[in-house]
Amino acid sequence: MTIVLLLRHGRTTANADGVLAGDLPVELDERGRQQAEAVGRRLAGLPLAAVVTSPLKRCRQTLELALPGVAPVVEAGLTECGYGAWVGRKLSELAKDPLWATVQQHPAAVTFPGGESMAAMATRAVAAVRSWDARVEAEHGAEAVWVASSHGDVIKAIVADALGLHLDLFQRISVDPGSITAIRYTPSRPFVLRLSDTGGDLQGLVPAKRPAAGEVPAGDASVGGGA
Repeated sequence: MTIVLLLRHGRTTANADGVLAGDLPVELDERGRQQAEAVGRRLAGLPLAAVVTSPLKRCRQTLELALPGVAPVVEAGLTECGYGAWVGRKLSELAKDPLWATVQQHPAAVTFPGGESMAAMATRAVAAVRSWDARVEAEHGAEAVWVASSHGDVIKAIVADALGLHLDLFQRISVDPGSITAIRYTPSRPFVLRLSDTGGDLQGLVPAKRPAAGEVPAGDASVGGGA
């Protein structure tokens, strides 16, 4: 019943230039730093049980600005997809590559030249988040909230899994830089609570310590949508 807040890193110089950064050590640009500071204000006061991050610089830099003084744990499973020979190239150029159409329509079949398959990326990212979620719940209880800083395609793959979508449909999901996506995992099913959220109060995501009167069993969906 814990909640993971999936934080996409702020905008980078590569994002601004339309370049596929991949595993390059790109940094946040001015807009990205502003996004990181803004998400820090939204996270302030939340009882975060754990903070984990992709090893790449842009994710670590986002957390440094958002949660100064917090030492995140690096989780390799949250790193960017291995785009191989596509890394560092303009998206406008890549869009002319025949593989681009497959990435758009059938990503589950894609293996990037000299890189990783999108299916392998999704598998290791989902495994990392679910493993950390179980660990956080075991150590901090079912009401715990934790943060994982990662990348756009990685977060989209995690959301697709939570929604029960085939990976081929994950391009229907959009995750903005500096946004929060919240997922609550239960024994029955995951619940996607926020998606690509860039504004508003996050305090309402913190679960109540005691169930309200008449609350449905943990993991069940409220018929009618609930309150």
